[in-house]
Amino acid sequence: MERNAPVVSVFGASTSRPGDAEYRAGVRCGGLLGTAGLAVATGGYGGLMEAVSAGASEVGGHVIGVTAPTVFTGRAGPNGHVAEEVPADSLTQRIHELVHMADACIALPGSLGTLTELTVAWNSAFAARFSGAEPLPVVAVGPRWRNVIDHLAGELETDKSVIRCVDNVDEAAAWVIARLAR
Repeated sequence: MERNAPVVSVFGASTSRPGDAEYRAGVRCGGLLGTAGLAVATGGYGGLMEAVSAGASEVGGHVIGVTAPTVFTGRAGPNGHVAEEVPADSLTQRIHELVHMADACIALPGSLGTLTELTVAWNSAFAARFSGAEPLPVVAVGPRWRNVIDHLAGELETDKSVIRCVDNVDEAAAWVIARLAR
């Protein structure tokens, strides 16, 4: 697949393992996006990053891994499904790269790192209104993110309407594909 395809940055847990329901859902997510002609970008390592990469790669999709080799010195490199590695010097640069290159973002289940990625994407979508730009499409999968987003939006008195909350990867992929696929 050519690199100029729209890019969907997918965030998710590094702890998910092959055979887990979350891992299988990640493979499905990557496959759906790749089949639609979209490239995927992830943090490039294991867990859901690997699952999404595998799913996209299996259907001929272009897979970008934004890694942080100076941060994760114990990791040998990107997962074997990454076609294009983009090394970042820090976690903040890594997140910037993932959001900056994205035409849409999907947050799968995860923890603190995934939350950080999701909130940066959310803020980017929110801030688009100040320059008259179209907000970055952002979708969050699962009840954890729905609860977190509801809580943060209430506590911070901010607009949560720029994030679409869905129950599963099929809904997430369909929503993104409807906005990006050519």
